[in-house]
Order: sequence, then C-alpha cells, then structure tokens
Amino acid sequence: MMAGHGDDPHAVGGLVRHIPVLLGEVLGALEPKPGETIVDGTFGAGGYTGAVLERGASVVAIDRDPDAIAAGRALERQAGGRLKLVEAPFSTLDEHVGGADGVVLDIGVSSMQLDQAERGFSFRADGPLDMRMAQAGLSAADVVNTFKAGDLARIFGFLGEERHAGRIARMIEARRQKRPFERTLDLADAIATHIGRAPKDKIHPATRVFQALRIFVNDELGELAGALFAAERVLKPGGRLAVVTFHSLEDRIVKRFIADRADAASGSRHMPDAPARLATFRKSGGGVTPGEAEIAANPRARSARLRAAIRTEVPARPGDFSIFGLPKLPAVERPGER
Repeated sequence: MMAGHGDDPHAVGGLVRHIPVLLGEVLGALEPKPGETIVDGTFGAGGYTGAVLERGASVVAIDRDPDAIAAGRALERQAGGRLKLVEAPFSTLDEHVGGADGVVLDIGVSSMQLDQAERGFSFRADGPLDMRMAQAGLSAADVVNTFKAGDLARIFGFLGEERHAGRIARMIEARRQKRPFERTLDLADAIATHIGRAPKDKIHPATRVFQALRIFVNDELGELAGALFAAERVLKPGGRLAVVTFHSLEDRIVKRFIADRADAASGSRHMPDAPARLATFRKSGGGVTPGEAEIAANPRARSARLRAAIRTEVPARPGDFSIFGLPKLPAVERPGER
C-alpha cells in the first residue's frame, strides 16, 4: 500500500482479504435449503456461494470477470455438481437458470479486483488505468483521454457526486493534450494537486472520480437495473431476493424497484379501462446495515445496505428502466452490444 493514496477501502481499494458483507443477514433473507437453487449473480471471491453450498442448496454463480470464474473452478469441483459457474453479465442471469428459489446480488467491485494493482481500480498502488470488470471494451483510460470535458463532468458529478467535477474535467482535458493519462497514480496525483486536500477531508481527492469512472466503464447502474428485472423473471413464487449495495445510487435503484414491484395498484377511477397492476414482490424488512463489530472487522462493510423481497405468484412485468430515474450519460457501445 502506498502512503497517501487511500481512504475509502471499498470504493477505491485496499489490501484487505475478502470478507462477505452482511453474510448472516443475507443467509437469513435467502433461507437456502437442500434441494433449492440459489443464483449468486455476483460471484466474486465466492463468499456467499460457499455459505449457501454449506446450507445444502445448489448454486448458479455468475461473474463477468474471467479471473473470478477461473479462481472459482476449485470450489466448483469440490461442490460435487451443486455449483455451476457462468462467465456473463449478471443482468443476463435469467438466461442461465430455468428457475430459482433465491437470488443474491452484492453490488460493486470485489476485493480481488481492488487489491490487484494491474486491474487499475485503485489509486493505492500504481497500475494501468483500466477498471474493466470483464477485461474487454472501453477502459477508464479511454474515457479520461477521449471524452469531452462536459461529458467527463457529467460522469464525475452524477456517478461520483463530485462537487469539483467541472474543475477536474477541465484539468484533465488540458493535461492530456501534453501527455495522456495511462496510470492510476498519475490521475490520482493530478487530481490531488489540482483541487488540494483540506486537513479535515476523510477521503483522498480522487476517490469520487475513481468511483465514477469504475461505475461508468462497467455500466454498473444499468447492469443492476437489468439484473433486478432478470431476478423478477427467474424467481419462483416464494423465491427470495437479497441485494447488498455500497453506494447511494445503487441503493436508490434497489429501493425504487422493490417499492414499484411491491405496489399493487388497481388503476385510476378516471381511467376504468386501465389494467390492474398486481404486486410481483412483497418487501421483507427494511434496509439492513452492518453492526459496529462487522465494520470494525471489515471496514469495507461500513457503507453496505441489504434490501430483501419475496416473489409473489404474479407474472413478471415488462422491464421499464424509467422507474429508476437513471442519469443521462454519454452513450458508448458496450461489449456484446450491436
């Protein structure tokens, strides 16, 4: 770990071993049993998958990072046929299993990705400015070196909630004319030098920019929205959905989805021909956050929030991304898109 380049272990990296966040609470929401099939849409280092397998259920585990899938092959062999690993975006989870008794999603970047400097997620150690979970497509360097300042400002402002978004974007546009940004520490140092750091600041000046770049490069908000619709399609009646988020934008999407799907509306009396809208989920408690002991043991857990819901017998509704109020950001062609 390099001094001066780290404050938020979850958002930007840190040499902390992988610890599944809110594991007990997630298992309580999923209630996995022998004979059931649980979809782990964000396999990562396999923390939730391993715990579900110990409860006797089978798991279909999905991850778009080929390194995560490769690292999980040993666990797949040990599971005796109860674990199937799939390399794919988790928004396609319903394409890889016929029906599920539970779906768990742990949103964000995994410890393995954060702790490997060569993946370019963290400014704690020098590495290529990459950040691609799928190791394909647009990289963070591509964004920083080619996008207009106005587009960069929108990305930093919306996805990083960075109050200096415009200043940082203009600095990047000017600096890259002399020398492109190719390394994580180069970008982090340039941001820190440009906007400075007050003694009272708890996080590094580049924290929010790195977060925004990671979310944008991997289309994390769009993937999450798509995964929620996919979970609705694949879950059996009585199936359980458990989603752990680490960022206010992610949590807002999950909260809005559950609220929308748990709302049974009969239509307006002024529009008698409007079809009735029946609830496809019912809420299972409110947002659950880690206790002090878990945060002390695993600092990455401090911003985590678990939301859960239970599937009803009502058929899935068409996916409508407008319910999430997602920000309008620069359009790019993603891997696999046409």
